[in-house]
Amino acid sequence: MTKSWKHDRAADHIASKLKDVESVTILDYRRDMSLENIPSSKAYRVDGVHLYADILNLSDMLNVTADEGVTCHRRTLRFLNLHYRAVHRILDRCDTRRVDFHNQRLHSVLTKPYNTEADAEAKRVRRAVAIAQLIIDVLQETGDADENIPNAQVRVGIDTGTALAVNNGRRGGREPLFLGAPANHAAKMSGGGTKAGIYLTNDAREAIGLGAVDKPAGTALTSAEIEDCQQKAALEVSKDKIVKEWQEDLEKNPIGSFNFSRHTPPLRTLDITALTPANSRRQEAASVYADIDGFTAYVAKHIEDAAEDVVRVFHVIRAELDRVLTCDFDGRRIRFIGDCLHGLLCDGTVQTTDDAATVSTATLCAGALRSSFELCLEKLEEEGIDTDELGLAIGFEFGPMTVTRLGMHGDRVRCSVSRGVLASEKEQTRCAGSDTAIGSFAYEAGTQAVRDLFGSKRKVSGLDYNEAVEALSEKGDETAKAVKKAAFATVAPAIAAASDRTVRPYWENK
Repeated sequence: MTKSWKHDRAADHIASKLKDVESVTILDYRRDMSLENIPSSKAYRVDGVHLYADILNLSDMLNVTADEGVTCHRRTLRFLNLHYRAVHRILDRCDTRRVDFHNQRLHSVLTKPYNTEADAEAKRVRRAVAIAQLIIDVLQETGDADENIPNAQVRVGIDTGTALAVNNGRRGGREPLFLGAPANHAAKMSGGGTKAGIYLTNDAREAIGLGAVDKPAGTALTSAEIEDCQQKAALEVSKDKIVKEWQEDLEKNPIGSFNFSRHTPPLRTLDITALTPANSRRQEAASVYADIDGFTAYVAKHIEDAAEDVVRVFHVIRAELDRVLTCDFDGRRIRFIGDCLHGLLCDGTVQTTDDAATVSTATLCAGALRSSFELCLEKLEEEGIDTDELGLAIGFEFGPMTVTRLGMHGDRVRCSVSRGVLASEKEQTRCAGSDTAIGSFAYEAGTQAVRDLFGSKRKVSGLDYNEAVEALSEKGDETAKAVKKAAFATVAPAIAAASDRTVRPYWENK
């Protein structure tokens, strides 16, 4: 079946999702409330400290070989798995909530002590700093020299404030996701440079009595400031204890080697929950990132007076973007990262990927994502829901991709990492809310029509589905031509019937 986008199909799905969130309840998060399985019609206001830890040398692992072959992917995944299992143990022992572990980036949140306790915010920030330093120290000892796996170089970002906790994921993968400034700003601190260390926003600095600085992302905490937080936090576990337990766990439950096979397209049928290191996937595909531009500012503006609308906007847009990727274009969603969707697309057979067709499909999918996004805004506004100046920034790249799950049995996290995955995220970050960008490898693998569409800067503004189909098909792109032909075949009988009724002389109808 030809992959395509249809306005009416999208409109029906958006209407259905709007009905699901017609009534939304916002509650203040308190002691003993569960953050598991939050319904779409509910959200919690959570006062907490958000910690993002970025592994700075992930790209080095992916480039240990000149070609992006099996060797560098195996080493990279083992690198991530070793460090993830150590961090998982730290968070578990320190009563800290893991929100997400996305390739090189860990997001966790501290909600204790609760605000009923004196100086609760300061205590949470100090505890977050102590945990951050514990992560840094432990990951300095969790490499594997025998397997050429280095220790991790870590940069941590921390912020404090109120965020909305909503449900993230579908069946089998439900976990809380936090919307709002503290999560976003902590991520910007961790991703704001190439130097290791612990970086606090000015809000977090002031919460523990430190002065504000002009460039928080360039001002790491000093050793003395970290030691002060460690002493006052008095964590219940030490680096040596964590490393010892980690080593014992590896002896009892070894990771094993990463073995790869291809998945027969479409990727939509890939069951990620069945994957393990020994049963991983690897093939050439397109990696797509679609990020709701301006959403953090939108949440900050409306979290107090219209939090219900924030939840509605988030769930409606996210569900429709997911549907476009998976249902319209047979892609596979890897995960939602905050308000960003990451997915993979592949055209071809069990033996080989059709490079050019995959890139063309990714281009059409990007156009469809924008068309559905704009339709979401239209329908939300018809319901009286303010959407401000929200946009959609889309980036995609082509190359060898991996899909697997990392961690320990019973608590594995999905992972898709490669040079192309990192590049597609980078392409998305160079886009404004109306832009779509294509990576250099996708640009070269695509048809001339694709290259003409994106131009030498590999970026185009306002690319919706209809424009993508027309621009590619007019210049001979076979994938787009097939889509246009199938669309015409669908409507041709109706057009012919209407034309017949309109122009046939009356005497021929006797």
